Amino acid sequence: MIGVPMLEMPRIEVGDWFAALVDWVRENLQGLLDLIGTVLNFLFDEVSEGLLLVPPLILAVVLAAIALLVRGWKFGLVALAGLLLIQSMAQWDNAMLTLVLVLIAAGFAMLLALPIGIAAARSNAAAAAIRPVLDFMQTLPAFVYLIPVIFLFGIGAVPGMVATVVFAMPPGVRLTELGIRQVDQEMVEAGHAFGAPPRDILTRIQIPLALPTIMAGVNQVIMLSLSMVVIGAFVGAPGLGADVLSGITRLNLELGFEAGLAVVILAIYLDRVTSGLADRSSVARAQKRVTAGR
Repeated sequence: MIGVPMLEMPRIEVGDWFAALVDWVRENLQGLLDLIGTVLNFLFDEVSEGLLLVPPLILAVVLAAIALLVRGWKFGLVALAGLLLIQSMAQWDNAMLTLVLVLIAAGFAMLLALPIGIAAARSNAAAAAIRPVLDFMQTLPAFVYLIPVIFLFGIGAVPGMVATVVFAMPPGVRLTELGIRQVDQEMVEAGHAFGAPPRDILTRIQIPLALPTIMAGVNQVIMLSLSMVVIGAFVGAPGLGADVLSGITRLNLELGFEAGLAVVILAIYLDRVTSGLADRSSVARAQKRVTAGR
Protein backbone atom coordinates (compact mmCIF):
# COMPACT_ATOMS: atom_id res chain seq x y z
CA MET A 1 0.00 0.00 0.00
CA ILE A 2 1.42 3.35 -1.04
CA GLY A 3 1.69 5.74 1.86
CA VAL A 4 0.15 9.18 1.63
CA PRO A 5 2.75 11.90 2.17
CA MET A 6 2.09 14.06 5.23
CA LEU A 7 1.64 17.74 4.56
CA GLU A 8 3.10 20.07 7.16
CA MET A 9 2.73 23.81 7.48
CA PRO A 10 5.99 25.74 7.45
CA ARG A 11 7.09 27.10 10.82
CA ILE A 12 6.13 30.75 11.24
CA GLU A 13 8.35 32.46 13.79
CA VAL A 14 5.66 34.64 15.40
CA GLY A 15 7.35 34.44 18.77
CA ASP A 16 10.63 35.66 17.30
CA TRP A 17 8.84 38.61 15.74
CA PHE A 18 7.29 39.54 19.06
CA ALA A 19 10.63 39.21 20.86
CA ALA A 20 12.20 41.47 18.24
CA LEU A 21 9.42 44.02 18.80
CA VAL A 22 10.01 44.01 22.56
CA ASP A 23 13.77 44.42 22.00
CA TRP A 24 13.13 47.35 19.64
CA VAL A 25 10.92 49.04 22.24
CA ARG A 26 13.59 48.59 24.91
CA GLU A 27 16.32 50.01 22.67
CA ASN A 28 14.40 52.92 21.17
CA LEU A 29 11.78 53.91 23.75
CA GLN A 30 13.75 53.48 26.98
CA GLY A 31 13.19 57.13 27.91
CA LEU A 32 9.42 56.69 27.65
CA LEU A 33 9.56 53.46 29.64
CA ASP A 34 11.59 55.19 32.37
CA LEU A 35 9.07 58.04 32.48
CA ILE A 36 6.15 55.62 32.81
CA GLY A 37 7.97 53.72 35.54
CA THR A 38 8.84 56.90 37.43
CA VAL A 39 5.27 58.25 37.32
CA LEU A 40 3.68 54.96 38.38
CA ASN A 41 6.23 54.39 41.14
CA PHE A 42 5.71 57.92 42.45
CA LEU A 43 1.93 57.60 42.50
CA PHE A 44 2.04 54.18 44.14
CA ASP A 45 4.53 55.21 46.81
CA GLU A 46 2.79 58.47 47.69
CA VAL A 47 -0.78 57.18 47.74
CA SER A 48 0.05 53.96 49.58
CA GLU A 49 2.14 55.83 52.14
CA GLY A 50 -0.73 58.24 52.72
CA LEU A 51 -3.29 55.46 53.21
CA LEU A 52 -1.04 53.48 55.53
CA LEU A 53 -0.44 56.55 57.71
CA VAL A 54 -4.16 56.69 58.56
CA PRO A 55 -5.09 54.42 61.48
CA PRO A 56 -6.87 51.36 60.06
CA LEU A 57 -10.01 51.80 62.18
CA ILE A 58 -10.45 55.43 61.10
CA LEU A 59 -9.88 54.59 57.43
CA ALA A 60 -12.34 51.68 57.68
CA VAL A 61 -14.97 54.06 59.07
CA VAL A 62 -14.28 56.56 56.27
CA LEU A 63 -14.62 53.88 53.57
CA ALA A 64 -17.79 52.58 55.22
CA ALA A 65 -19.17 56.14 55.29
CA ILE A 66 -18.57 56.40 51.53
CA ALA A 67 -20.45 53.14 51.07
CA LEU A 68 -23.28 54.48 53.25
CA LEU A 69 -23.57 57.69 51.21
CA VAL A 70 -23.52 55.84 47.90
CA ARG A 71 -25.54 52.68 48.66
CA GLY A 72 -27.36 53.29 51.95
CA TRP A 73 -26.93 52.31 55.59
CA LYS A 74 -27.32 48.56 55.05
CA PHE A 75 -24.36 48.30 52.72
CA GLY A 76 -22.48 50.78 54.89
CA LEU A 77 -22.73 48.35 57.81
CA VAL A 78 -21.79 45.40 55.58
CA ALA A 79 -18.78 47.32 54.25
CA LEU A 80 -17.65 48.22 57.78
CA ALA A 81 -17.97 44.60 58.90
CA GLY A 82 -15.96 43.41 55.88
CA LEU A 83 -13.22 45.99 56.40
CA LEU A 84 -12.96 45.13 60.10
CA LEU A 85 -12.69 41.47 59.13
CA ILE A 86 -9.75 42.33 56.87
CA GLN A 87 -8.10 44.05 59.85
CA SER A 88 -8.75 41.10 62.13
CA MET A 89 -7.06 38.77 59.61
CA ALA A 90 -3.93 41.00 59.66
CA GLN A 91 -4.38 41.74 55.96
CA TRP A 92 -5.07 45.48 56.21
CA ASP A 93 -1.75 46.78 54.86
CA ASN A 94 -1.79 44.33 51.97
CA ALA A 95 -5.41 45.22 51.21
CA MET A 96 -4.57 48.93 51.09
CA LEU A 97 -1.62 48.26 48.75
CA THR A 98 -3.92 46.25 46.50
CA LEU A 99 -6.52 49.03 46.62
CA VAL A 100 -3.90 51.58 45.55
CA LEU A 101 -2.73 49.35 42.69
CA VAL A 102 -6.32 48.91 41.50
CA LEU A 103 -7.21 52.60 41.66
CA ILE A 104 -4.07 53.73 39.84
CA ALA A 105 -4.30 51.03 37.15
CA ALA A 106 -8.05 51.52 36.64
CA GLY A 107 -7.58 55.29 36.49
CA PHE A 108 -4.97 55.07 33.74
CA ALA A 109 -7.01 52.41 31.93
CA MET A 110 -10.02 54.74 31.79
CA LEU A 111 -7.84 57.70 30.75
CA LEU A 112 -6.85 55.63 27.72
CA ALA A 113 -10.23 54.00 27.20
CA LEU A 114 -12.33 57.18 27.08
CA PRO A 115 -10.69 58.86 24.05
CA ILE A 116 -10.40 55.55 22.21
CA GLY A 117 -14.07 54.78 22.89
CA ILE A 118 -15.09 58.28 21.78
CA ALA A 119 -13.08 57.90 18.56
CA ALA A 120 -14.74 54.52 17.91
CA ALA A 121 -18.19 56.00 18.51
CA ARG A 122 -17.63 58.88 16.12
CA SER A 123 -16.03 56.90 13.29
CA ASN A 124 -17.12 53.53 11.92
CA ALA A 125 -13.67 53.09 10.36
CA ALA A 126 -12.00 53.63 13.73
CA ALA A 127 -14.44 51.21 15.37
CA ALA A 128 -13.70 48.56 12.75
CA ALA A 129 -9.96 48.95 13.34
CA ILE A 130 -10.20 49.01 17.15
CA ARG A 131 -12.63 46.09 17.61
CA PRO A 132 -10.26 43.21 16.63
CA VAL A 133 -7.54 44.72 18.83
CA LEU A 134 -9.94 44.72 21.77
CA ASP A 135 -10.96 41.13 20.98
CA PHE A 136 -7.30 40.13 21.05
CA MET A 137 -6.69 41.95 24.33
CA GLN A 138 -9.67 40.33 26.01
CA THR A 139 -8.98 36.77 24.87
CA LEU A 140 -5.22 36.71 25.48
CA PRO A 141 -4.59 34.78 28.74
CA ALA A 142 -3.89 37.12 31.64
CA PHE A 143 -0.55 35.49 32.48
CA VAL A 144 0.77 36.22 28.97
CA TYR A 145 0.67 39.95 29.72
CA LEU A 146 3.31 39.41 32.40
CA ILE A 147 5.95 38.19 29.92
CA PRO A 148 6.66 41.43 28.01
CA VAL A 149 6.29 43.73 31.04
CA ILE A 150 9.07 41.84 32.84
CA PHE A 151 11.44 42.58 29.96
CA LEU A 152 10.31 46.21 29.70
CA PHE A 153 9.97 47.21 33.38
CA GLY A 154 11.69 44.53 35.45
CA ILE A 155 9.88 43.35 38.58
CA GLY A 156 7.83 45.21 41.19
CA ALA A 157 4.66 47.26 41.30
CA VAL A 158 5.18 48.99 37.93
CA PRO A 159 5.02 45.92 35.64
CA GLY A 160 1.97 44.71 37.57
CA MET A 161 0.20 48.03 37.00
CA VAL A 162 1.18 48.24 33.32
CA ALA A 163 -0.10 44.73 32.66
CA THR A 164 -3.28 45.57 34.56
CA VAL A 165 -3.91 48.71 32.50
CA VAL A 166 -3.66 46.80 29.22
CA PHE A 167 -5.69 43.85 30.49
CA ALA A 168 -8.50 45.93 32.02
CA MET A 169 -8.91 48.59 29.32
CA PRO A 170 -11.14 46.83 26.70
CA PRO A 171 -14.51 47.00 28.56
CA GLY A 172 -13.93 50.69 29.19
CA VAL A 173 -13.46 51.28 25.46
CA ARG A 174 -16.43 49.13 24.46
CA LEU A 175 -18.90 50.62 26.93
CA THR A 176 -17.79 54.18 26.22
CA GLU A 177 -18.42 53.57 22.51
CA LEU A 178 -21.74 51.87 23.23
CA GLY A 179 -22.94 54.63 25.54
CA ILE A 180 -22.19 57.42 23.06
CA ARG A 181 -23.70 55.51 20.13
CA GLN A 182 -26.90 54.97 22.13
CA VAL A 183 -27.45 58.70 22.70
CA ASP A 184 -30.61 59.82 20.95
CA GLN A 185 -29.60 61.41 17.64
CA GLU A 186 -32.39 63.95 17.99
CA MET A 187 -30.54 65.39 21.00
CA VAL A 188 -27.34 65.64 18.96
CA GLU A 189 -29.18 67.24 16.05
CA ALA A 190 -30.77 69.74 18.42
CA GLY A 191 -27.28 70.72 19.58
CA HIS A 192 -26.21 71.22 15.97
CA ALA A 193 -29.33 73.27 15.30
CA PHE A 194 -28.46 75.66 18.13
CA GLY A 195 -24.96 76.09 16.72
CA ALA A 196 -23.07 74.14 19.38
CA PRO A 197 -19.55 73.15 18.29
CA PRO A 198 -18.64 69.44 18.21
CA ARG A 199 -16.69 69.70 21.48
CA ASP A 200 -19.72 71.09 23.33
CA ILE A 201 -21.98 68.46 21.84
CA LEU A 202 -19.62 65.77 23.08
CA THR A 203 -19.05 67.18 26.57
CA ARG A 204 -22.51 68.63 27.27
CA ILE A 205 -24.81 66.19 25.48
CA GLN A 206 -23.25 62.87 24.53
CA ILE A 207 -21.02 62.15 27.54
CA PRO A 208 -23.59 63.19 30.19
CA LEU A 209 -26.30 61.07 28.53
CA ALA A 210 -23.89 58.16 28.10
CA LEU A 211 -22.59 58.44 31.67
CA PRO A 212 -24.51 55.45 33.13
CA THR A 213 -23.08 53.16 30.45
CA ILE A 214 -19.60 54.67 30.82
CA MET A 215 -19.79 54.11 34.58
CA ALA A 216 -20.67 50.48 33.91
CA GLY A 217 -17.42 50.36 31.95
CA VAL A 218 -15.58 51.89 34.90
CA ASN A 219 -17.04 49.17 37.12
CA GLN A 220 -15.84 46.44 34.77
CA VAL A 221 -12.39 48.00 34.47
CA ILE A 222 -12.04 48.07 38.26
CA MET A 223 -13.13 44.44 38.60
CA LEU A 224 -10.66 43.29 35.95
CA SER A 225 -7.95 45.42 37.53
CA LEU A 226 -8.52 43.74 40.87
CA SER A 227 -8.19 40.29 39.34
CA MET A 228 -5.06 41.25 37.43
CA VAL A 229 -3.17 42.92 40.28
CA VAL A 230 -3.45 39.64 42.17
CA ILE A 231 -1.86 37.85 39.21
CA GLY A 232 0.71 40.66 39.16
CA ALA A 233 2.23 39.13 42.28
CA PHE A 234 4.06 36.78 39.89
CA VAL A 235 6.13 39.77 38.74
CA GLY A 236 6.67 41.18 42.21
CA ALA A 237 3.60 43.39 42.67
CA PRO A 238 2.87 43.85 46.39
CA GLY A 239 -0.44 43.44 48.16
CA LEU A 240 -2.86 40.60 48.65
CA GLY A 241 -1.65 38.82 45.54
CA ALA A 242 1.71 38.25 47.19
CA ASP A 243 0.03 36.38 50.05
CA VAL A 244 -2.12 34.39 47.61
CA LEU A 245 1.03 33.41 45.71
CA SER A 246 2.80 32.60 48.97
CA GLY A 247 -0.11 30.41 50.01
CA ILE A 248 0.16 28.50 46.74
CA THR A 249 3.92 28.03 46.75
CA ARG A 250 4.10 27.09 50.45
CA LEU A 251 0.84 25.12 50.50
CA ASN A 252 -0.31 27.46 53.27
CA LEU A 253 -4.07 27.03 53.16
CA GLU A 254 -4.81 29.52 55.94
CA LEU A 255 -2.77 32.37 54.45
CA GLY A 256 -4.07 31.80 50.93
CA PHE A 257 -7.69 31.68 52.05
CA GLU A 258 -7.46 34.81 54.20
CA ALA A 259 -5.80 36.79 51.40
CA GLY A 260 -8.38 35.50 48.92
CA LEU A 261 -11.22 36.45 51.25
CA ALA A 262 -9.79 39.95 51.59
CA VAL A 263 -9.74 40.21 47.78
CA VAL A 264 -13.41 39.20 47.68
CA ILE A 265 -14.33 41.84 50.27
CA LEU A 266 -12.50 44.53 48.30
CA ALA A 267 -14.16 43.38 45.08
CA ILE A 268 -17.65 43.56 46.60
CA TYR A 269 -16.94 46.99 48.09
CA LEU A 270 -15.59 48.48 44.86
CA ASP A 271 -18.33 46.89 42.76
CA ARG A 272 -21.17 48.23 44.90
CA VAL A 273 -19.65 51.68 45.28
CA THR A 274 -18.99 52.19 41.56
CA SER A 275 -22.40 50.83 40.56
CA GLY A 276 -23.96 53.08 43.20
CA LEU A 277 -22.21 56.11 41.74
CA ALA A 278 -23.62 55.21 38.32
CA ASP A 279 -27.14 54.95 39.77
CA ARG A 280 -26.82 58.39 41.39
CA SER A 281 -26.11 60.22 38.13
CA SER A 282 -28.78 62.65 36.98
CA VAL A 283 -29.41 60.66 33.79
CA ALA A 284 -29.86 57.41 35.69
CA ARG A 285 -32.27 59.07 38.14
CA ALA A 286 -34.27 60.56 35.26
CA GLN A 287 -34.47 57.17 33.56
CA LYS A 288 -35.74 55.60 36.80
CA ARG A 289 -38.42 58.28 37.14
CA VAL A 290 -39.55 57.68 33.56
CA THR A 291 -39.65 53.91 34.15
CA ALA A 292 -41.55 54.32 37.42
CA GLY A 293 -44.08 56.61 35.76
CA ARG A 294 -45.04 54.03 33.12
